[in-house]
Amino acid sequence: MNTTRLNLGALFVGLYFGIVLVKSEVVSWFRIQAMFRFEEPHMYLIIGSAVVTGAISYWLVRRLEVKSPDGELVDLPEKVYTKGTVIGGVIFGMGWAVTGACPGPIYAQIGGGTLLALITFAGAMVGVYFYGLLRPRLPV
Repeated sequence: MNTTRLNLGALFVGLYFGIVLVKSEVVSWFRIQAMFRFEEPHMYLIIGSAVVTGAISYWLVRRLEVKSPDGELVDLPEKVYTKGTVIGGVIFGMGWAVTGACPGPIYAQIGGGTLLALITFAGAMVGVYFYGLLRPRLPV
């Protein structure tokens, strides 16, 4: 399949996703703080709908034996949870609570004009860099 066409498709899906994030207020620092303070269900309902959508999609991909654009069978291996998964999840949650963004919404925040999100983006890149350095030394 034509890679330019695939890249354009991915670009438009990403732009649409960013618009949905902004319009649903998922990128709002105030909404995220309200979620972590258990003050309103808005974010929990959105996250819940994402989990349901993901579970249905996962089931369909496995059931229908979906193939990639290259014609290869999409392989969805079972996830093995470790102590590192829990520790990483806690660190991720703390960063989310402090900055008001997880990886996807960072781009939407920047695109929506929230320039402080550039600091969040820089912090995420530093975190990815250090994870890359430490990964060989981390237990499996």
